[in-house]
Amino acid sequence: MVVDSGRAGQGVARPPAPTLEEVAARAGVSRSTASRAINGGLRVSPEALASVEAAVADLGYSPNRAARSLVTKRTDSIALVVPEPDERVLSDPFFAGTLNGLSSALADTDIQVVLVIARPGENERSVRYLRNGHVDGAILVSHHRDDALERAMLQARVPTVFVGRPLSGADDVQYVDTDNVEGGRLATQHLLDRGCRRVATIAGPLDMSAGIDRLTGWRTAVTAAGLAADAVVHGDFTIASGAEAARQLITEFPDVDGVFIASDLMAAGAINVLTELGRDIPGDIAVVGYDNLGVAASTTPPLTTVVQPVVAMARAAGARLLDLLADGDSLPGEPLIFAPELVIRASA
Repeated sequence: MVVDSGRAGQGVARPPAPTLEEVAARAGVSRSTASRAINGGLRVSPEALASVEAAVADLGYSPNRAARSLVTKRTDSIALVVPEPDERVLSDPFFAGTLNGLSSALADTDIQVVLVIARPGENERSVRYLRNGHVDGAILVSHHRDDALERAMLQARVPTVFVGRPLSGADDVQYVDTDNVEGGRLATQHLLDRGCRRVATIAGPLDMSAGIDRLTGWRTAVTAAGLAADAVVHGDFTIASGAEAARQLITEFPDVDGVFIASDLMAAGAINVLTELGRDIPGDIAVVGYDNLGVAASTTPPLTTVVQPVVAMARAAGARLLDLLADGDSLPGEPLIFAPELVIRASA
């Protein structure tokens, strides 16, 4: 067997593999658009998607996920971070709606969702997990002032989008929310318009922006009507806290004829207690809640409430996080705020 020593051990030289930049240039789009098109096509116009697909075919481009992961440290997973006790996460329909919306935002990608329950007192462990590269980014919901997760996530430089206004007021925080101040005002104004003259509120916790903002909306409407803004008790967005707050409310303010309750779960607990105490709803006390999740239509009577579009908010947060991961420098810094809407049922 004769071997050509000049060619021994050498293969035929291969042309360099096409790059994502070459695909983008061939398609006439930005690198981030090309990346989104190749990784599922989310938030890419049909025309741009077709151009990228044609460029991929022409150039023979093939993304190597394993190699990309080694180079970019990407995991193709994002975390849904919930700083609440396990039982709250599993029972509150808000979190089911959040997961539904986030999953729909990722439906056309290969990205998986990892649920991180940051139990009270265990936030350091959760932050350590997120900071150590197990996920590419995070969606943070139901955050409290004292859990310090906002500051920790920013310091760890983990790309994060918040569902709900963060309390720090930092300019560089990405978030999606509903206009809770206007929602609280809208709910309270409805009670005033139907003739209620002693309007109370069962407010949410003051370590959460939703609790603060909905209380502000109630106070704005009551004050504008020239009425006293003193009938305030607080709960923590659970059924049990709503029931306890209703007992306190009737004890301290027995002349109340309308009450805005800052979540549907609290309203469900309050309605049970008010009925137990002999108050007709809405004859003696009209009740308006907030969320329009499943429980609102099943209370007795059915609950008038303000819509918080949880699924749409989580979907928007997921889309914004994808944009942040693809090309964070071009992402607008303004928050995305949904307008509230009142759904009128028999409780008011």
